[in-house]
Amino acid sequence: MRFHNTTLGLSALTVLALAGCSNGSTSADSPTASAPVRPEGKDASVPRPLSSAALSKRLLDEGDLGEGYICKPEQPKRHDAVTVTGCPALEKLGDQAAVGGSLDFPRRAKASFTYTGGSDSEVAEELYSDTEQRLSDGVGRIFEAMTSCRTYQVRLGSTPVTITTRKVLAEARLGEERWSQLLTFTAGGRSSVVKQTAVRVGRVVAVVSGSSALVDAHVERAVTKAREAH
Repeated sequence: MRFHNTTLGLSALTVLALAGCSNGSTSADSPTASAPVRPEGKDASVPRPLSSAALSKRLLDEGDLGEGYICKPEQPKRHDAVTVTGCPALEKLGDQAAVGGSLDFPRRAKASFTYTGGSDSEVAEELYSDTEQRLSDGVGRIFEAMTSCRTYQVRLGSTPVTITTRKVLAEARLGEERWSQLLTFTAGGRSSVVKQTAVRVGRVVAVVSGSSALVDAHVERAVTKAREAH
């Protein structure tokens, strides 16, 4: 995983796993994201990964979430230095993997929402497409690394943050593969918890992030919509 929206302060860290709403578009640093994808090998019958444009049609929207949700604008990108200590598995993957940023698959779409009725009210979704094996290997490797260390430290610019991770179970009926974790961010005496659940359905992975209650409330619909043909 890697950062796309990096800002200072605990409040920003808690939404590093939350993508900005960009109407389903991909980030500008992925010029190949919407390019046609050829099937691997000589078998033209092998299902091809979906384009970013196709993925964007499978994202949750305000109608799926219900009354009171509004699309959150994508945040300006920052490039603060990130340093990770205390977790060798994450250090091997690179410092940017430490806090649940975007998975490094070029075909992706994302959206983030705020619920106007209360605190801890953000929920975000990212969709990725690739071959089933690449998705399985890539997502599994990142989640395994992130939960391999109970606690580690991240310095984001000049801000030191302690991150505690815990692997949790996702609903067994969801998709072919599933991963889920709780990340607790602590800085300046304040703590905040983000839940992140990823589910693979064929050649698509849906990642839903936010407060535990909102992730649990919306992940099943996100997986159902990710599976639908458009």
